[in-house]
Amino acid sequence: MRLPALIASAVFGLALAPLPSMAATVISVGDGDTLRVDDGGKKVTIRVACIDAPEMAQAPYGQQARQVLQELLPVGSTVTLKAQTKDRYGRTVAEVFAQNGANAGLTLVQQGHAFAYRQYLKQCDEWAYLDRERLAQRYRVGVWRFDGGIQRPWDWRAANRGATRQPPQRPVTLTIINDRAAPVSSPGRRWYCANVGSWERAQQLLREGHTYLDGDSDGEACERLR
Repeated sequence: MRLPALIASAVFGLALAPLPSMAATVISVGDGDTLRVDDGGKKVTIRVACIDAPEMAQAPYGQQARQVLQELLPVGSTVTLKAQTKDRYGRTVAEVFAQNGANAGLTLVQQGHAFAYRQYLKQCDEWAYLDRERLAQRYRVGVWRFDGGIQRPWDWRAANRGATRQPPQRPVTLTIINDRAAPVSSPGRRWYCANVGSWERAQQLLREGHTYLDGDSDGEACERLR
């Protein structure tokens, strides 16, 4: 074999070399991209690498993502972790593989229960994650049921952090008119679909002038709450 071919073969072999991995036992699944494992007697929180699942408050998608991850990685099962780094919360960021070898993160993305986390995709096989996401979008599954998909979890978190910085609202006194409580909303308060509570309440707020809740101007606020 000529030298260039030998070099190419060596480089290819390095590319296929597996990352250092470790086996652990699943203790619990917190949400669609977080779980706790027992690693040789040490309890470790794992953040599934390169994906971002809907937050639990993004009903029903957060609950669905958690349920799927629980089914992929049942409590007591052995998983293989390919650790990458630690995040700012001290969690171990890792690709997680089920007992049957399935990549849990890729599976969630393909089934429409998580997004490819573009900000951190360089740590994984970027092409594979984006390809699985395109498949989910094409077949309109999970978070892609609606055109463009649901609000991205990172955008939801940013909006929710903004909501928590709002000044506290003064108590509102209900006025009874014809034995029915008058619609009440705090003047000047900015609402977010994540904390409105229900689709019906969102429509009421829309009628009261909170038009920004109707992002696509179709006359319906917070469609994903239906």
